[in-house]
Amino acid sequence: MNQLEVQIMGQSYLLGCPEGGEARLLEAVERVDTQMCKLRDAGKVKARDRIAVLAALNLAFESVAAPAPVTPAPVASAHAAPRDPEEAAKLAALLQKLDEALGDDGRLL
Repeated sequence: MNQLEVQIMGQSYLLGCPEGGEARLLEAVERVDTQMCKLRDAGKVKARDRIAVLAALNLAFESVAAPAPVTPAPVASAHAAPRDPEEAAKLAALLQKLDEALGDDGRLL
């Protein structure tokens, strides 16, 4: 197993990577960094842990909503609600639970 040092939102991480998986890991790091920086730069969310959770939700939503691995769906933003009212209600409830669980904790996950 190889180790790669990467930067996500300006912070260094040393990550383990299986042989031959370096390109995929670097692509994943780029996607996470891009999502987190977008959320941070929007200015509505300040705490790194909240930014990380929202970025993870956006990326998970993208992967679940994608019809095929080759054609990913557009990323859900932290400010956009799903078109389906039932999904919107579920997302709102999930975000409320996350806010309650995270409280005022500003620590990195």
